[in-house]
Formats: sequence, structure tokens, C-alpha cells
Amino acid sequence: MNTTKVSVPSLRLHDGISMPQLGFGVFEVPPEETQGAVELALELGYRHFDTAAAYGNEREVGAALESVGLPREDYFITTKLWNTQQGHDSTLVAFEESLDRLGLDHVDLYLIHWPVPTEGRFVETWRAFEQILGEEAARTIGVSNFRIEDLQLLMGETETRPTVNQVELHPHFQQTDLRAFHAEHGIVTAAWSPLARCRSLDHETILRVAEHHGREPGQVILRWHLQLGNVVIPRLAAPDRLRENIEIFDFSLSEEEMASIGELDWDNRLGPSPAEFVAP
Repeated sequence: MNTTKVSVPSLRLHDGISMPQLGFGVFEVPPEETQGAVELALELGYRHFDTAAAYGNEREVGAALESVGLPREDYFITTKLWNTQQGHDSTLVAFEESLDRLGLDHVDLYLIHWPVPTEGRFVETWRAFEQILGEEAARTIGVSNFRIEDLQLLMGETETRPTVNQVELHPHFQQTDLRAFHAEHGIVTAAWSPLARCRSLDHETILRVAEHHGREPGQVILRWHLQLGNVVIPRLAAPDRLRENIEIFDFSLSEEEMASIGELDWDNRLGPSPAEFVAP
């Protein structure tokens, strides 16, 4: 394996765990392509991989990690509990199944994938997460797609504050109020769909900033996320995009450029609403 790689900075979570600020998300990466994509990402310097039971490729992520043979402490693995598996006992079973598919004895971060508030089970589920954390089978625990009211309920009913909330976030859907709540409570914001499914790449503001820095539009958007303090998880698996996405640590956006991108917030959600999404 090529040892020349980019070094990715980490953010320290409120429980002291360090999380690489840039990850590679394997949502919609076909299982037959996942192992090769993860192996290339490892070669390029990625050390944070974001998968989920629902993605159907945990096994292939694990196979790539085993093939490359890095020490376990050198990479950070996030996986997620699917909606239909919520509940205390079913969560414990689902977690063991994820560990088995990954071929690991622990994950670094375990997330509730969606709150599914109409089912009313995420508090019970979180108590199973606390058990998993106490057994050191997950180094830290968090949530995904939780709204402010979901977080308030969870923190009011349980003992452990989530370290991370992974949500849809991009220039056209900036989640300002939610990010402010996270900051107030020491919860790290992780962004999925950070490039708005590539719909932000041709906006004139993004293109102007990219031209000024001699960069690609996607690199500008990812840099914007980093400077906001987000963890960012792009999911484009093409080799050129994997290389492009990690080459964002040698330039910075000015305050004026950050502000100009901040003006692109149109409250344009592209994915499902957490208030309504249950299970397909």
C-alpha cells in the first residue's frame, strides 16, 4: 500500500474521543464496488468510514479493512441501527449482527439512523446504546437525522448525551438552528449529502470562489463545511472524486467567502423529513 497520504484532522467529541473530520460514506456504493473503493480511500489517507446496516455493504467495508491490515486504532468506523430494529433487545441483536458483518470487536461510533418519532422507541433504543457503550463495544454513541425536539426528549429521559448528530446539511440546507443547538450542548454536527447531491456545484457563488482558489467546486463546499466545524461525509466513490475530496486541507476560505456561501441557504431539504420518515 502506498504510504504517501493526506493527513486528515480530527475533532474531539465531548467524551474525549477523536473523530476524523472527513470521512468516506458508502451509502449507495454497491457491495461489489465497496471493498475496492474503501481500499483506495485508505491508500489516499481516509481513516473514517461511514456505513450502516441498511446500506448492505458492512461486510465489504470489513473485508477492505482486513485486506489492508492497518492497526485497529488507525481507523474510525461508524455504523447505524436501522429503523425496524429499534427497541432495547432488538438493538442489541442488530448491533452484534453489524459487528459480525464488519468483522470487528467494536465500532468507533454507533448511531440511531432515524428517530422515527411516530414509533416512540428511540429512548428505549438509546438505553441499549448506553449498554453497548458501557460494555466498550462502541467507543462513542450518537444519532442521525434527529431534530431539536428529538434531542431534547432523548437528553431529558436518559443519562448519556449524544456526541454526534449526523444530518442532511449543505449550502442550500444549512440547518442553522439545529447547529446552534448542537453547539450549545457540545454535540458535533456531521453532514450527509454535503454537496447537495452535486446540485450546488454549478452555483455562481461556488464557481466564483472555486475559480479564485484554483479549486473544484466540490472542494470549496467541503472546505466550507470544515470551517463551520462540521464533520463531513461525502459519498462519491469514483477514484478521481475520492482524491479530489481529500485534497482540501491546504487552502482556506476567507470570512467574506464563508459569508457568501452562507447566503445560499434556501431551506431546500433533498432527503426525507425526520418527522415523517419511518421505513421503506
